[in-house]
Amino acid sequence: MRSAAITGWGMAVPDRVVTNADLAASVAGIDEDWIVRRSGIRERRYAEPTDTTSTLAASAGKRALERAGLSASDVDLVIVATCTPDHQIPATAPVVQAALGATKAGAFDVNAACAGFLTSYAIADSFIRAGSIERALVIGAEVVSRFVDWDDPKTCVLFGDGAGAVVLEASDAPAGLMSLTMGAAGESAGLLKIPAGGSARPTTAQTLSAREHVIKMNGPEVYRAAVRIMSTAAQEAMTQAGVDAGGIDLLIAHQANDRIISEVGQRLGLNSDAVFSNVERYGNTSAASIPIAICDAADRGLLFPGARFVLTAVGAGLTWAAGVGVWSATTTGRNEPILTTIGVNA
Repeated sequence: MRSAAITGWGMAVPDRVVTNADLAASVAGIDEDWIVRRSGIRERRYAEPTDTTSTLAASAGKRALERAGLSASDVDLVIVATCTPDHQIPATAPVVQAALGATKAGAFDVNAACAGFLTSYAIADSFIRAGSIERALVIGAEVVSRFVDWDDPKTCVLFGDGAGAVVLEASDAPAGLMSLTMGAAGESAGLLKIPAGGSARPTTAQTLSAREHVIKMNGPEVYRAAVRIMSTAAQEAMTQAGVDAGGIDLLIAHQANDRIISEVGQRLGLNSDAVFSNVERYGNTSAASIPIAICDAADRGLLFPGARFVLTAVGAGLTWAAGVGVWSATTTGRNEPILTTIGVNA
């Protein structure tokens, strides 16, 4: 049966490291320990003035292609998952497609916020399984730091910037997604949003002065929803795939908060060793969090041929997705590891 195997992965994060001490010195009402206790985050990366969502995405995409041993001209489709695009129009994916030289690829964006990468992965997986394409480059990329509310210390400290990418290729071997579940709860859209700047509330002097172009979040409600939805969705995906906790090698949940990640793992009955977290180093990078985590986990040897993994994410909307997959790539040969934490300007 035709499947969509991950054959390459790569990530790109800005050079600028912002620690909790840095933020405590500039944001009133917080201290370093408070951030760690609340979120588990110790540092994050912020974009330099020359960094954009498309430059981060292109850098991650290039590294993923190098790992897969492919050129950009081999790619049939480029999808960029982002809620912080370079522009309202055009989409960011065509900009990335051109930057990479993926001359025969179609390109489009997906905005499902923090669930965007997994949604995009599922779309590309479906195209490949259907025989419509042979290879896809799926990227999650964000520059969230330019949209945080610095007057809200409870949320501004949570976010970071970065990009992660995977190459999917058609394969006759069992690989890639075994199951998928998706959902939405639009009635909760107000829990996490940027109020102005769209067609419902166009940009005006009044919206700018009222600071309506930055993230507004009901933190406690989002926390509760994230734990409940990600664990429930992951369990549904595991049931679809016919596996229980003992058959899962690694859980990669949206890297929003270490406490959320830990609680999701506990609800699924997983040992702590099977629950991946790197949020302490990168913060919440929205649609980039899962692909960055995939890159990190793969390079640590936590994803190995035959490993069964669970991906689960919830984002603004509310939107969510979860899936169980089988890892088939190796870290030898054409997939020899490359540096994954250098900045895009290095």
